[in-house]
Amino acid sequence: MASSVHALATKVWNYHHLNNTLSPSDCIFVLCSNDIRVAEHAARLFLDGYAPYIVFSGGEGELTRGMFKGSEAEAFAEVAMDMGVPEHAILIEPQSTNTGENVQFTRALLEVKGLDPSCFIIVQKPFMERRAYATFQQNWPGKKVLVSSPPIGFDEYPNETLSYSDVINVMLGDLQRIRVYPSYGYSVEQDIPDEVWQAYQQLVELGFEEHLLG
Repeated sequence: MASSVHALATKVWNYHHLNNTLSPSDCIFVLCSNDIRVAEHAARLFLDGYAPYIVFSGGEGELTRGMFKGSEAEAFAEVAMDMGVPEHAILIEPQSTNTGENVQFTRALLEVKGLDPSCFIIVQKPFMERRAYATFQQNWPGKKVLVSSPPIGFDEYPNETLSYSDVINVMLGDLQRIRVYPSYGYSVEQDIPDEVWQAYQQLVELGFEEHLLG
């Protein structure tokens, strides 16, 4: 990867991180995906005593169709139980197909269970921290929200299933959504520094546009 591309991508990567300091909360809320490392991170938070239960939310998305035997949430729950999280501490929401539905369907599930947590730790992929926060605040205002993701740097994040190019494309798509989704009522506004938006524009001009809205 050219050093100029790496520098631009790192700027966008860093913007997506909220760098919240975690404290004990009522619920660990996991937005599931194709990245099992998110499930592992959530399980470690539970085992470290950050919350009394975990909600795994996710059906089958564009990137996970056929990847797991069942829903993303069921696959993530299996990972957590294999790591020692007791089944009674896990709730599963297996129908949502986007971030807004993650919040809406989980809210409905918790209401059915008679649970009304006031403080959440949202667990998500590193480059989706900010959008997860903005979407939650739009769909479930009035709650205290902390956001966490696997502590993996940009250079360590790509693996056998995600190339550098994949990561850049997806996180640019998320940045675009952070900018435009408030106008649709999907999320709350987030400030985007000029230098971050300029990095986005330069990367798009270089062809990283696979996950942009049409």
